[in-house]
This record gives sequence, structure tokens and C-alpha cells, in this order.
Amino acid sequence: MRCCAHILNLIVKDGLKEIDNSVAKIWDAVKYIRSSNSRLTRFKACIAQENIPHKTLVCLDVETRWNSTYLMLVVALKHQKAFELLEMQDKKFVEELNKERGVPSFQDWDYAKSVLPFLEMFYDATLRISGSSYVTSNLYMKEVFALGRRIEQYRDDDDLSIRFMASKMKAKYNKYWGNAKTINMLLLIAIVLDPCHKLDYVEWCLVNSFGAEVGGELKTKLSSCLHSLYNLYQGADEGNQDDTLSQPSASDKAKDIYDMGLYRQSTGHKSNLKSELERYLNEDCEPDDKPLDILGWWKANSNRFSVLANMARDILAIPVSTVASESAFSMGGRIIDQYHSSLTPKMVEALVCTEDWLKGDFFSSLAPENFEELEKVEQDGKDIRLAFPYMIRLGYVYVGLFETQLIAVAMSFLDGDIGVNNYSSWNIEEYQMEIVKLKAEASELKATTVEKKAKR
Repeated sequence: MRCCAHILNLIVKDGLKEIDNSVAKIWDAVKYIRSSNSRLTRFKACIAQENIPHKTLVCLDVETRWNSTYLMLVVALKHQKAFELLEMQDKKFVEELNKERGVPSFQDWDYAKSVLPFLEMFYDATLRISGSSYVTSNLYMKEVFALGRRIEQYRDDDDLSIRFMASKMKAKYNKYWGNAKTINMLLLIAIVLDPCHKLDYVEWCLVNSFGAEVGGELKTKLSSCLHSLYNLYQGADEGNQDDTLSQPSASDKAKDIYDMGLYRQSTGHKSNLKSELERYLNEDCEPDDKPLDILGWWKANSNRFSVLANMARDILAIPVSTVASESAFSMGGRIIDQYHSSLTPKMVEALVCTEDWLKGDFFSSLAPENFEELEKVEQDGKDIRLAFPYMIRLGYVYVGLFETQLIAVAMSFLDGDIGVNNYSSWNIEEYQMEIVKLKAEASELKATTVEKKAKR
């Protein structure tokens, strides 16, 4: 199974080759602004004059990541008025852009707005399938079918350039997902195991995407694979319970006063009860108006569907994107650089664990950013620069305390010993005393600086 996010990247990059010159003009305008601090300062002044509420500054895209092109257009469109004002105030801006493709016109901005919804659906799909903290295998084919329908719709768009873009994307889409013979049945079964969709939705998608004839063949193949897989899991489950079933308990014997169990065992007749799979498929689907914790649902219903719960546990664990693993290797490159090349493997592993925890939901809420305080710091730059050495020391104490604790906990996990009291180097009282001392020094220095400034 290929990485879903990688295929999406290939599809969109093929479509962007046919993109209009308008987006290239906007890219040139953003490049001009980001090329020096003085140009960026002038652009910030235009944003202030136009009273644009968006604080996010424009950024250049990365050639190897199409998502960055979408994000660049989103931010640039929010600052369209600032670009127009800069065109009137900065002559060099016009001269530099006219050397290449020219300054973006009203038609260029309108075209970028029309392309944005088309790119947005790929951007959202990439975010959904690239998640690492929730189930994604049940999303794979749903995203594939949905994107195929959207691309087909845009092939009939009134805009000629968007039609060309959609046609290029459709050709690349068919190369990977347009062949009915190469569809992985497990990915379809993963949707069936989603209580919000089940079998009817998958069958509708197959007919809608491949037509009645090919879709009908896929429906038959899916049903056969689903029942075969269920029988395989059921056989394994019954094999684990053979000893228990061969020797009925005393309570079971007392309840079976007419020896129906003995009758079925001797004659080979089975009860008329429906199988778990039939009961699951015949039940109503869960409402899809709000997100469902699919793993929690199967955990809660594992008593009713024990065999299907085992299937879901295995199939829903399939990752559909390699983005998370690739980012882990990238993080390793950032930790082991030319200045930290002597770190031991154990310490590197502890640092990786620490960074992962810092980015997690729990640790990220411990020290939220105070953006108002940061703005005050930026406005009062002179006073802060005078107190900079003290603030560096103060920040080092805070960060040192927090990260030392985290690294020690990571080392505990790696050692298999979670007892944090074994780390005698955690002199918390000394840290707290140093913090109080540095706070007082920083406050005193700031007061002295303000007094000198007032005298001047």
C-alpha cells in the first residue's frame, strides 16, 4: 500500500504545472517583501494603514511541498489591500516585479481566489490522513473516492485553466487509484468497520466511482473477502475457546434441561442465530454529524461483537501515511548536528522523547504563549536589550529546570525505572532561589533604566 499523502502530493504537483501565471506573479510579490527587513517593514506599515486584522505575515512556499503554495496564497489574499498600497508607495516594488512577470493585477487576485477552494480540498485531505494520534485507515478510501468525485466536477468548470488543472490531476489520480483491480480490499473493509458507514456506503462509492458493471464485481469481491476474513478470525477465536466449549460448566448443564447442546453437538446442527457480522451490518449506522471515537466504540461494543472487535483492532491500526515516520527521522537530523555529534544513543532517544512530549497535548498546555507580553517586549526593545543578559540567565533557569525534569523522566522510561527520586541532581530549591534572585535583579535593572531614560 502506497503512502496516501505522497500520492496526493504527486497529484497536486501535476495539476500545479498547468497553473496560471497569476499565482506566479503573487509569488514574485511575496518574494520581494521577504527579501530584506526594510521591505518587510514597509509592508508592515501598509498593513497598519489598511487596518488589516490578520497578524500572520506572508511567507514563501517550498518547492517540494505543495501545501506551502496553498498557505502562501491564503495569507497573501488576506493582505491584498496592503500589496495594492505598496504598489502605489514603493516604486522599486513595481520596477523589480516588472523585470519578471509584472505586478499582480485585480484579475490575478481574482484568479487566485477561484483556485483556492480547489486546492483547499487537497490541503484538508492531507491534514486528515497525515494524523498520527487518531485512526486513519478508515479514512483512506473515503478520501480517495471523495477527491475523485471533486476532480471530476472541476473538469467541467467554466474557467479553462482550472479545467486543464483538473484534467492533469485526473490522469495522475487514475494512475494510482483508477484501476479497480489494484484496490486493497482491507482498506474497503476498514470503512465497513466504521460504525458510521458500514457496507451500504462502500457499495455506493464503488458503483459511483467505477460504474454499475465494475462496481458490481467489486461489491461481490468485497463481500467475499469480508466473510472470509470474518470466518478466519472466528475460527481463531473458537480455537482459543475449544477447551472451554468442550467442557460445559455446571451452570450451563443446569440451564440446558432439554439437552439441546448435546443434540447440536451430536447431529452437527447449528442454532438459527445470526452471526456477529450479520447483526453488525443490519444494525443502524451511528450518526455522523459529530466525530466518533471509533476505537472507543469498538471497545464499548466488544462484548457484543468479540470477533469483529478483534478484526477492527488489527485493521484500524494500519497507518495510511508515512509522514509521521519521516518527520521522526527529520527530527533526528535536527538533534544530531555538527555541534551535538558526540551524544550517546541513549541521550538522543531521551531527547527525542522529550521533544515529543513537549509537542503533545499535555505538556503544550503547561506553558502557553503570552502574545500580549511578547508585543510589549518588542515595543520596549531598548530597555529589554539592556536587561538581556539577566533575562537570558532567567530564561535558562526556567528552561533548564523544566527540560532537565523531562529528560530525566525520559531516561527513567528507557531504564525501565520510573522512580524520579533516584535523580539526586534535581536540586529544585537551588533553582527556585536562583529564580527569585534573578527576578529581583531584572526588576531593579529595568527600574534603573526607566529612571535614566526619564532624566534624559
